[in-house]
Amino acid sequence: MTDGGDFPGKTYVLRLRLCFDLKGKCLALPTLLSVMLAAAIVSGCDSASADSEQSAKAMDPQARSWTKCADENGSCAFSGTRDVRYGTQAHDVVKSLSNGTSCDNGVFGDPSPGDVKQCWISDVKATADTSASAAGAASAHARWEGNAAPIKAPLRANSAQALRCDKSPDAAAGNAQGDLIEGDTPGSDGTRLFTLDHSFQIVITTRAARDDTLAWRIRDAWGTEQASGAYGVAQGARQVTLNCTSSLAGYFALSASLEQEHGQLPARGTRPAGIVTFGVLPDVSASVPPVHFPRADLHRFGGQGTAFIAPGERCCDGDGYRPLYTRLGLTWINDNRNWYKEEPDRADTFNPDTRQLEPWLRKGDLLRLIQLDGFPGWVSPTGKQTHSYLPKSATALRDYMQRVGTESSRARSTVFPTQSGNYYQVTWEPDAEGGLPWRDTDGNFVELYKVVYEGIHATDPNAVVMGPTYGSVVANVEWLKRLAPLGLAKYLDGIAIHGYYDPNGNSPSHPPERLMNASDPQQAQYALPTAMRALRRVMVERYRPGAKLFVTETGISYDNGDEYGPHYPPNDVLYAQGAVVARTHLILLGEGADMTYIFYSNDSPAATPGYGVFFDLDHPKGTFGPGIISPKPAALGIAAMTRLIDGTATLGPVKRTPAGVYAYAFERLNGGKVITAAWTHDNAKWNKSTHFDPTAGVKWRLQVDAPGSTGKVTVFDMMGNPSSVAYANGYVTLALTETPLYVVSSNAAVMKANVTTPAGYVAP
Repeated sequence: MTDGGDFPGKTYVLRLRLCFDLKGKCLALPTLLSVMLAAAIVSGCDSASADSEQSAKAMDPQARSWTKCADENGSCAFSGTRDVRYGTQAHDVVKSLSNGTSCDNGVFGDPSPGDVKQCWISDVKATADTSASAAGAASAHARWEGNAAPIKAPLRANSAQALRCDKSPDAAAGNAQGDLIEGDTPGSDGTRLFTLDHSFQIVITTRAARDDTLAWRIRDAWGTEQASGAYGVAQGARQVTLNCTSSLAGYFALSASLEQEHGQLPARGTRPAGIVTFGVLPDVSASVPPVHFPRADLHRFGGQGTAFIAPGERCCDGDGYRPLYTRLGLTWINDNRNWYKEEPDRADTFNPDTRQLEPWLRKGDLLRLIQLDGFPGWVSPTGKQTHSYLPKSATALRDYMQRVGTESSRARSTVFPTQSGNYYQVTWEPDAEGGLPWRDTDGNFVELYKVVYEGIHATDPNAVVMGPTYGSVVANVEWLKRLAPLGLAKYLDGIAIHGYYDPNGNSPSHPPERLMNASDPQQAQYALPTAMRALRRVMVERYRPGAKLFVTETGISYDNGDEYGPHYPPNDVLYAQGAVVARTHLILLGEGADMTYIFYSNDSPAATPGYGVFFDLDHPKGTFGPGIISPKPAALGIAAMTRLIDGTATLGPVKRTPAGVYAYAFERLNGGKVITAAWTHDNAKWNKSTHFDPTAGVKWRLQVDAPGSTGKVTVFDMMGNPSSVAYANGYVTLALTETPLYVVSSNAAVMKANVTTPAGYVAP
């Protein structure tokens, strides 16, 4: 991915690089819950949905047996009133019908466009209910929207955590113009993220042609229902408010349907039809108190992308980072001092005495990674703006860098007084077949770094010059080896990379562990843990041991060939993307990166879609700097990860884990608690064809204390929900799945004896 552009912060993507050539291949770039201890959460609903356990079972398609009765366009024969299921195994609709039915879209609608469908009859007979509202709930509740079909999930460990929503007693008139059913969560700061244990509202608008019954339900990232209800709606445009509160953190998706007119929530932007999404942010402070950062640059998470969602903002005026970054827990952003941007027409127009930081940086709570790539046409050997060739005047280049160093040094001392260094990234994905390719010689590449290094250090005593920032971890390993004999190490204070890893893209079906233990070494090198270990070895052997390692971009897209659309992505893809985003960044940090950037804030019009951790609700194919967004599961996974892992030092991968188990330990700063992130991965049960099985996993014992000791540890799920879990003889038994668990323990000495410190890594 390239940097650049004219939006504030310059952190969106202007030119998208689709692939780079590595050993003759075109490599696509930018590609559980805890212990099963207790019952699932009991939803708090309004009185209309207070059905008995037997009725709930009868309405739950997953809890019944089904017998096939017809193929699509056939006839399903039965007597009496029965529930009939129509669609595919993944996407279907359930209707309560009497004395037989045609098995076609005319009766049921089309729950899975383009797929061959069938009808099944339930083994549970439909029962009458004297309440019209309850009857409507039984039928409409059972209807599954295609993108929200439940996927099986383990029982939640802590049944005290719950989402509760109660319908307001009165309905209000709604806007007559619009879709049959609409929903939203007003009252947030534009992120559609809410605070744990605080009230918030969901507003549902209906425009029914006649009196009807609306059934609604809210599912979490695993597709598990957490709240539901039904109520009568009057003809016309009517607006009903659900008053909610949640002691359960995470991603949630509201679905709704009318009993008689059917319908579902419409697609909006890149968010598919059938859902309205929101999130509840975790609070981990009871188990993991906030740490004091002795230096601001010890923060470990940054991001790319802006969203202009605050009241009164629009793209691209104002602060596109707040409240988005502060809510997610992201601190680092890109700040451009590219020569071609600052002096596009002639020399000596950049004045370090008058150049000021952008307003969104002057608060000092967001940190700068200063971009230096690219040169203006007037100094380019081609006569055009370039990233590909050494400028024809080394003197002019050095002079410009000296002025940048002067300005940045002043900014650090006045705005970022607790930041120990200024961090400069010299090149951006100079891959030969990338969007910003280096076409000049290897010698001139090193010469570029020499001149920049000397110019910056001449005026900034706290400078950290970084690069080379190739697109994948493997490419950085290869080029660092290749350029070391030419002296590149003398001109790098630290290493910056982009963290893409898989030759076939970084996506839910291609997670960072996919090629671990591959029989072909050429394939095995691309597994992210293996690639990071190779990188750390090169840093130790040929560069500066103990130097900072920044991963300044890594994103997880949807799978290759997938596209934004009204029926895509389904819930299991969203769940899988969230899990892979968290695992990827945990591996990067656990294998010795000091800091890692989340890519991308929202869905963008990339050739490979879906990098965003938020939906763009304005544009069906995504855009840069949207004004309306809503979260994906990945966003809430990031919020939990930053709250637990920011403010830590890496201890390293846990030793002697069995094949398929991944565990990384981190220690909170200032001698704080140990956080161990752990999960399992099995390629055979984790791809599009298997729908990313969330239950597949293993039991694993983690040592958290000295032998013979007993006690309890806190275990957080991927969304930051805690459980108290007992351990015996120093070991806690965990039920690992493909979503990370975070184990909080206190005996740092035991953990330090059981990890492998990444080569050359120096803890702060």
